[in-house]
Amino acid sequence: MKFVFLGTLAPDQIDRPRERTAACKKKAAELGMTFEVIYYTQGVHDFVSIVDASDTYVVLGFSLWYAKQGYGRISTLPAFDEAAMDRAVEVL
Repeated sequence: MKFVFLGTLAPDQIDRPRERTAACKKKAAELGMTFEVIYYTQGVHDFVSIVDASDTYVVLGFSLWYAKQGYGRISTLPAFDEAAMDRAVEVL
């Protein structure tokens, strides 16, 4: 299942993207989760990522781990492809 991460960085993490990203990718791999893409942004969110994970519990666990490390915060959105949207419309 795909998820969109909308994230913020803690002030002390802004100038440390490589080590934070490496640690996040390592933890994600331990949880069976993969980052498909990470984009840094300007505005309310500091980054947007697309991840693939087996279920919401894995994503929740990762988000808790991320905050516990002091990296910042992540808002998570499930991402649905066109086939899922078609199935949802059929249920209407």
